[in-house]
Amino acid sequence: MKLLFCGTPEFAVPTLERLIAEKFVIDLVVTNPDEASGRGYELKAPPVKQVAWRAGLEVFQPATLKEPAAVAFLSRYRPDAIVVVAYGHLIPKWLIDLPRWGCINLHASLLPKYRGAAPIHWALIRGEAVTGVTSMRIDAGLDTGDILLKGEVEILDDDTTETLGARLSLLGADLMVETLRNLERGDLQAQPQDHAQATHAPILKKEDGRIDWALPAEEIWNRIRGLRPWPGAYTTFRGKNLHIWAAARPVAGEPGSLEPGTLTADHGRLFVACGQGTWLEVKEGQLEGRNRLPARDFLNGVKILSGEKVECIANREG
Repeated sequence: MKLLFCGTPEFAVPTLERLIAEKFVIDLVVTNPDEASGRGYELKAPPVKQVAWRAGLEVFQPATLKEPAAVAFLSRYRPDAIVVVAYGHLIPKWLIDLPRWGCINLHASLLPKYRGAAPIHWALIRGEAVTGVTSMRIDAGLDTGDILLKGEVEILDDDTTETLGARLSLLGADLMVETLRNLERGDLQAQPQDHAQATHAPILKKEDGRIDWALPAEEIWNRIRGLRPWPGAYTTFRGKNLHIWAAARPVAGEPGSLEPGTLTADHGRLFVACGQGTWLEVKEGQLEGRNRLPARDFLNGVKILSGEKVECIANREG
């Protein structure tokens, strides 16, 4: 089977590596242009490009698939399928129509749930117990194409977008190989999505990270996991940003009576009063201009005053 591969970040790397290991013929790897990185603003190759180079594959890095030069260059190829994993650009119709088996996308959710740019983040934010990956045929819509195969994974209490994304990328690599092998054999039946069951996972904004302490503790805990590492869950303490890196899963107990946002320190443990009389234990925080610290070390440097609060404002999530 002859392939083109479109992908950019670390999430796409396991799939490309598996396709190489399984001896698929990859005629071309399409990825984003190199970006300036670090203090010196030196150009850095995307993770997918680095893998492709090591494997001796040809790489193409158009800024957009709409430019005439990109259309002319890619139109020379006649792949059986185009594999798309976290490429970062919408696939235009002319490219969808290029391969005989279509453009096969690996999406990091169980479609039709969490269509969009941030499915891993929103699965955590919404408190899902299970998520997964889906291989689908790309059509003109946003993650609306027919489903080929799915794979599920349990979401763990200590998962963040980083850890869950890493596990989904490995599961997705296996799923993509299985999908392509089944396509080769002709025994894979695509299934239309139930659009009435669709939910959306829009791209996150910086302001999505601001914590609304009036929410129940469990919702805040889910947000902390789903917003890590970016944009991060944060609040304001003594006029400075306080980034909450980790928290313990809330447990049921006697409801508290303190106003949301009120801080309590107890033998090296830091608690914040939340909505509906719930409490959240902060495990790791970082005050603006300081290092990231476990709660005990944070409290050693910051003496919490009686009744002191963090900022409590309504979250601006849409």
